[in-house]
Amino acid sequence: MTYTPAEVKALTPVRSAVELRPPKPDIRDVFLCHAWDDRRGAATELCDLLEAEGVSVWFSEKDIVLGAPFMREIDKGLARSRTGLVLVTPALLRRIEGGGVSDKELSELLARDLLLPVVHETTYGELRDVSPLLASRNGLATADDSMAVIAAKIAELVAVEDDLTALPTSAKA
Repeated sequence: MTYTPAEVKALTPVRSAVELRPPKPDIRDVFLCHAWDDRRGAATELCDLLEAEGVSVWFSEKDIVLGAPFMREIDKGLARSRTGLVLVTPALLRRIEGGGVSDKELSELLARDLLLPVVHETTYGELRDVSPLLASRNGLATADDSMAVIAAKIAELVAVEDDLTALPTSAKA
């Protein structure tokens, strides 16, 4: 797998933060924030590709059962995830402008240092027009790599903590 120098620079702080987080029970590797309109398309594709790479994903389509309080389940998902992915699509940009659920998830994720945007079918320039804070986070883009390559890069990124938690306690110091 090859990373560009910009990706190495952008992903190093995320990797460092992931490495420092203590393991917790029932924790997912990533929380996938997406627009409702993308739930059966790009968001499902990314989730499936991540899971095929061995990444545990909190994904509303799979983790919120019928009748459950939507916002409370999202809140629990955020609390139980090591890092956040934001699938940035034209639909998400519209949701952010409208102040929908994605906006609330995004606010929580932006408060952490563990946020990785995945830009799909849009650009960082268009994102910057809607959310300068999110656009200030370096991430990955399907204009540069396929969704499968992006999933592999994310899997490698979050596997760092899995490798650390598998070590005996004396080896972690």
